[in-house]
Amino acid sequence: MTLSGEQKNLLEFVKECHGEQKRKYSMAPYWTHVYSVADIASFYVKDAGVVEIALCHDLFEDTFCNEKVLTARLREIGYGPSMTETIILGVTELTDVYVKEKYPELNRKERKHKEAIRLGQIGKLAQSVKYADLTDNATSIVAGDPGFARIYLREKIDILNQMRQGNINLLIDCCYTLKSCLKQLDMELKGVRKQS
Repeated sequence: MTLSGEQKNLLEFVKECHGEQKRKYSMAPYWTHVYSVADIASFYVKDAGVVEIALCHDLFEDTFCNEKVLTARLREIGYGPSMTETIILGVTELTDVYVKEKYPELNRKERKHKEAIRLGQIGKLAQSVKYADLTDNATSIVAGDPGFARIYLREKIDILNQMRQGNINLLIDCCYTLKSCLKQLDMELKGVRKQS
């Protein structure tokens, strides 16, 4: 993926926002995840804003950045009003709503199912970025936490059951990745059973 000047400046802002955050299992700088999501999404989706939404998709959840801060930075970088609006909308759509802090009365399964239904209603560009996000996260979680991975993958399949408006080729790739990850877990489980 080749970034434009504006996209490079935006990536620097994203790196600054995520600061010292690390990926949970690999301990790589967190920004490497959002860059990977942008790379995956941009391979399939050529719509303006897809790279920017992917780079920013975790800002509102995981950093000090909010809509006002991101809007100001996008304008400062040189994004016009229409593109700024597209990016803000996509990032907002991808920001989890049904989180434990806001819905403590719901258990994880209930929150994740409500989030899946909500994600089924977001725009096609944001859905495409979510497919790329799921693709990148799945392999990381299977490698880093196979015990939790089966729960995680089933939650993500529930999301995909709701989200069918994004890029079809990216959706297919995401489904294939999740299926491959589940198959890998099954094979590892069978290997453990044979050794016992």
